[in-house]
This record gives sequence, C-alpha cells and structure tokens, in this order.
Amino acid sequence: MTLYEAMLIIPDRFQEDELDGVLKGARAEIEALGGEVVSSIRLGRRQFARELDKSDHGHYAVINFSMGSEHIPALHVKYKLSDDILRVQIVRSRPAPAVVATTAD
Repeated sequence: MTLYEAMLIIPDRFQEDELDGVLKGARAEIEALGGEVVSSIRLGRRQFARELDKSDHGHYAVINFSMGSEHIPALHVKYKLSDDILRVQIVRSRPAPAVVATTAD
C-alpha cells in the first residue's frame, strides 16, 4: 500500500467540538475502502485568501493514511460529495527519512 496525505477544509459552520465527528467520518471513509489511517492532525481555523462558497474561514485538517492506489479516485469522489468537507486535496506522501546517529570523536 502507498502512503497518502489528505488535506481537508471543513466549513466554518462547524464548532470546535463538532470537528472530531467530521474527522471520524473522514477516517471511516478511508477504512471502508480498505485503507489504514496513520495519523490525523487538526491545523485549526484559518482565513481564506479569497471567499470560498460564501465563506471566508474554514477548519483545516490533515489525514495521513495508506491505501491501494486504485481506491484513491473513489475516496476523492466521496469527499467531494460530502457536505461536511468544503475542499480536499490528496497527494502521495513520502515516508519520513531515517535519522542516522553520529558519534562525536
């Protein structure tokens, strides 16, 4: 399976306590298609550079997951059709570089 990163913009109409439910639903979509969620991070509420769907703010979140590449188009369509997600961008993620310890002489 390949590692992916999905950046989600959640509409501003959701309160802070409701965001966990939206992210839980987004993670459930990944798992329903046979993927495995590695991590999810809420980046907070941010202002848009320009108005999007009559809104000038949104809640940003990033979900790191692994999934077969054949399921990515279906996941993208599910997110785009969801009323809980304003925008989504899914990109292939690189694994974290290994850190090599060196000793001082």
